[in-house]
Amino acid sequence: MSGLVPPRDFDAYFFDLDGTIYLGDRLLPGVEQTIPYLRSIGKKVMFLTNTTTQTREQCRGRLRQLGLPVPLEEIVTAASLSALYFRERSASSVVFAVGEEPLEAELQNAGIRLTREPLAATHVLVGMDRAFDYGKLHAAMKAVRNGAILIAANPDPFCPVLDDVLPDTWSMVKAIEAASSTNAKFVIGKPSAFYAEKVFEKVGLPPNRCLMVGDRLETDILFGLNNGLPTALVLTGAASAEDMASAGIRPDYLLKSIDELCL
Repeated sequence: MSGLVPPRDFDAYFFDLDGTIYLGDRLLPGVEQTIPYLRSIGKKVMFLTNTTTQTREQCRGRLRQLGLPVPLEEIVTAASLSALYFRERSASSVVFAVGEEPLEAELQNAGIRLTREPLAATHVLVGMDRAFDYGKLHAAMKAVRNGAILIAANPDPFCPVLDDVLPDTWSMVKAIEAASSTNAKFVIGKPSAFYAEKVFEKVGLPPNRCLMVGDRLETDILFGLNNGLPTALVLTGAASAEDMASAGIRPDYLLKSIDELCL
């Protein structure tokens, strides 16, 4: 688009993970060359994911196993920011977590009190949960109907995997909303302003000098549009070029793969 610098001329690059950096157990085309190249020319790199099924340490380990070593401080997840949210804004909360062990681990590591008793909860935090069932829905509904505040760790309806997609956090959130007749009060993951605030605190650059690169229009690209940073949609994951018209969300750049950042 006119008025924008070429995609290789930003100072920092924010990358989603699933569908952008890797898919399943393999790095996506161009990743192995692009990330070291950006580092070699002095660019800052961060990895911004909405995952709640991996801790930051697990994300780093997965990237390392795939051949992409990454410092822990470059990784931000919806799970780690959920812990930060409670620590900063509601440290006395008692949280009923709907999610997997990594989400609970991030909360516990931040000193947040968890409960298995719905009626003791002040908040219900929902992440992706591949063991979500009627019992968990009932318990979360009870907590919310008893006055607990419903919070979504991210708004992702599904997660892309190799040759398939899996129901993600928003599917569980909508079920709890329907059962409790109460809407989620806050969303922590992309595209939220809270997520952006914490990322810019880390990177120390103005938004217009950073490029958000991701595969999802409703999270990655909307994250940029809502928070003042340019965006690039990479066509290796959830969204296609045709999806832009129906979603009404347009990135600044369209990339077949992320190695186009090296051109």
